[in-house]
Amino acid sequence: MLNEIIAIYAITDDLLMAIGHKNDPRCEMSDAEIITTALIAAIFFHGNHSKACAYMKDHNLIPRMLEKSRFNLRLHRLSMLLNDLFHQIGMILKESSNCTEYLLDSFPVPMCDNIRIFHVKLIKSKEYRGYIASKKRYFYGVRVQLLTTKSGIPVEFVFLPGSANDVRALNALPLNLPANSEVYTDAAYTDYTAEDDLEKSARISLKAMRKKNSKRQDPPWEQYIKQSTRHYIETVFSSITCAFPKSIHAVTYEGFLLKLEAFIFSFTLQQAFLK
Repeated sequence: MLNEIIAIYAITDDLLMAIGHKNDPRCEMSDAEIITTALIAAIFFHGNHSKACAYMKDHNLIPRMLEKSRFNLRLHRLSMLLNDLFHQIGMILKESSNCTEYLLDSFPVPMCDNIRIFHVKLIKSKEYRGYIASKKRYFYGVRVQLLTTKSGIPVEFVFLPGSANDVRALNALPLNLPANSEVYTDAAYTDYTAEDDLEKSARISLKAMRKKNSKRQDPPWEQYIKQSTRHYIETVFSSITCAFPKSIHAVTYEGFLLKLEAFIFSFTLQQAFLK
């Protein structure tokens, strides 16, 4: 555990220096220490910032740890920086890998059980009520659109309302991939216009599974390749969500997304650098 904490701090600090980020000299804790604590909370404490702060202080890893309210305030101010760091790591992984195959899929993250939907205070909108086809039930929350390498390391993500269909992810994600990349998806991402645009503008092939009534049917061998290639994404989702608590505690919608982002970021660091 100690080795992982040190490694995460070193990676975070090096990334901040690489992008030319400078700390405010008046701050008691550096931005690298704030982000590291949030990531440690996601890995070891199910997103509980209070427990992570106490652990880091008690073990003298960050002696000048801020109190809970000040820590949360600093962390919220760094939310955009945390997002930038994730995409910096994503770019490093995409440029350093020889593999040009990527997987795209989504998974739901409920804010609460269905029975408590009318009591939710984080956000109130019918747009966040979605449907989980595999479980045949509705949920109230967000849908995470996740792009991973073929080996299952997340490199891009975006949060959409629970009711958003998967095709919206093709416009929401940057899809900043090397030329001649192939993105494997299920049939829910079928959009012939988007397929043609990606092929022409960025030379990215969108390999969507075909429905029985699709106008662009695949030969059997290509259908088999699509099925076998994208099979691994389900394992990735189960690995990420197993670190989630039964319910993600947050006082604001922004705080909910911030914790969710920390779970994905920490999973990427573990898979790419700490295994």
